[in-house]
Amino acid sequence: MGMPITIDLAGRDDADLHRAAFDRFRQIDHRFSPYRDDSELAALNAGAIRAEDLSDEFREILELAEDAREFSDGYFDVRRPDGLLDPSGVVKGWAIKQVAQLLARAGSENFCIDAGGDIQVAGCNARGESWRVGIRNPFAEDEIVKAICPGTRGVATSGSYVRGHHIYDPHRPDRRLDDIVSVTVVAVDVLAADLLATAAFAMGRSGPEFLRAMPEVEAYVIDRDGIATFTPGFAALVVT
Repeated sequence: MGMPITIDLAGRDDADLHRAAFDRFRQIDHRFSPYRDDSELAALNAGAIRAEDLSDEFREILELAEDAREFSDGYFDVRRPDGLLDPSGVVKGWAIKQVAQLLARAGSENFCIDAGGDIQVAGCNARGESWRVGIRNPFAEDEIVKAICPGTRGVATSGSYVRGHHIYDPHRPDRRLDDIVSVTVVAVDVLAADLLATAAFAMGRSGPEFLRAMPEVEAYVIDRDGIATFTPGFAALVVT
């Protein structure tokens, strides 16, 4: 999917399950990749397929994208400034969630999926401890500013050092997104976390307020001056 992906089954030795998980990622990439000429997305953007003929999975992605556009007041939008669709901002978190569900159906209660820094964890690691997730310093990517234990939840980060050049303000496409440099969200699953982090990053200075209003969501936001703000419950997730 154009990004590093790791799957840790917490000590479970199951090559077939690993293979099935990565096969699922490949299937999703084949359908939704904006870089493949033979993807369903490419066919739609080229006018070679009608909206009513889209696959059920593609329809699901578009429904999720529309829901995200509505709850974010239009700050999350999969339509690019040139009018073409690029649902990558939905697909990444959705793909991780799909693989997490595949692992759960196979009986895995303990795992960590990391796709390009967006993470879904469940249960414990191989040592029987809670999974720990590091939040990178956006000004020095080899440094961790916080380590958290998210529990069985998802963690996603949007930022100028991650993929900020893919995010824009749909209300003002020419606005430079430099007020906020990093938005990390912890939510019920990685799909929700990714959608919220992307929308909040596009909002800029109003992003933290938007996240504080979201139920069952914690967030850690770093602005261009290196000042961090976070939701009231975030401190409970931090480990030393």
